[in-house]
Amino acid sequence: MGVKDPEQKLTIPGDGPGTRVSGPRVLVAGASIAGPALAHWLRRRGAEVTVVERAPELRPGGQAVDARGVAKEVIDRMGLGAAVRAACTDTAGARTVDAEGQVLETFRADDHGGDGFIADIEILRGDLSQVLYDDTRDGAEYLFGDRIAGLTQDADGVDVVFAGGERRRFDLVVGADGLHSELRVMVFGPHERFLRHLGHVLAFYSVPNEFGLDRWLLEYQDQESGRSALLRPIQDATRVMAMFYLPSADFDVDYRDVAAQKRLLRERMAGLGWLTPEILAHLDDTPDFYLDEVAQVVMDHWSSGRVALLGDAAFSSSPMSGQGTGLALVGAYVLAGELAAAEWDPATGFARYEARMRSFVGANQEIGRLNARSRDVPGPDAEPLPDFAGEWFTELVGRAVNGIELPDYETAPDSEAPAGTPSGPGRPQCG
Repeated sequence: MGVKDPEQKLTIPGDGPGTRVSGPRVLVAGASIAGPALAHWLRRRGAEVTVVERAPELRPGGQAVDARGVAKEVIDRMGLGAAVRAACTDTAGARTVDAEGQVLETFRADDHGGDGFIADIEILRGDLSQVLYDDTRDGAEYLFGDRIAGLTQDADGVDVVFAGGERRRFDLVVGADGLHSELRVMVFGPHERFLRHLGHVLAFYSVPNEFGLDRWLLEYQDQESGRSALLRPIQDATRVMAMFYLPSADFDVDYRDVAAQKRLLRERMAGLGWLTPEILAHLDDTPDFYLDEVAQVVMDHWSSGRVALLGDAAFSSSPMSGQGTGLALVGAYVLAGELAAAEWDPATGFARYEARMRSFVGANQEIGRLNARSRDVPGPDAEPLPDFAGEWFTELVGRAVNGIELPDYETAPDSEAPAGTPSGPGRPQCG
């Protein structure tokens, strides 16, 4: 497929029959959650969108992810509230148990208005990805089984070389390709500059539901070793999702070497009680194994010229925050809205996107670091854990769940820029 005429008129789905606008060509790397969510909003704002994904198809299953607070508002503004809720895991709540399975604590999905430890919108990552893909597949171009092999940008655009050999030119490029973003390495530098390992490893995979699990997540924590094992329900009641957390300050396994990851998991989880042996017995026949370090991405800037980052690629808060999906959904809404409000000027749009998101991201990353610390094995010189029952933590959670304003980009000709950010030349400001 060749480069399309930059003056080509686009028909924007959802904006009424016959509505035609001209818009920029935007390439998005990654088709998990952040990428298709951004494709939705870019199309709504008038852009022509291509999404490239190195996997040959959408990846099913995966970790259960949550949407709380403003993230639920974004889903509703997308018009996807019913579709997302229909695909949810229908988890009633969570129970922590001892080695004999006796319940120690109970958390319900309707606690804190559905924004608690177990959110009322909880969905497998792959199921949410499917909803977003189904919503955007007819309005955006998807290239599966390919990736960005190289790019060169100038003042007017970005020339991209795909691994499959095709060369195309885009106005903007956005990396939404996850914690180990290849685009981030290509444009900003090696992973080591931005990844902050939180001292833990997370693994999960689906197993047959031979445990009688019914709508309740169960978690066993071994305080002495810092390890934990979890079972959580999914929509397919014949299977459940198994998860393991383990401390590992020296994580050194290739995240693409599945055989090595499974060996590490068996070695590190040996001797853990509760249902761990039965869960590990299914390690070799599971179809959806995943293991990786629990890490955050910390960057001074999420953009360079006409290239920007979104979601975990830009500001991973780690699974310990429970908010990675919320950050991706909200970030996609803000990024597309600010670019359109800036008339697609990358310097202005990217700056406003960062300014709006920084505090929200910071609160969620702080939650992730605190939760990681709470799972550390206490040593003789370890600092005491903070009082999570204090008002300070309630305030922090509030900022992590609802601590960002969502401008109405549908009706505003321009967004009100956060203090200290540049405005485009000759464009009025909304008050």
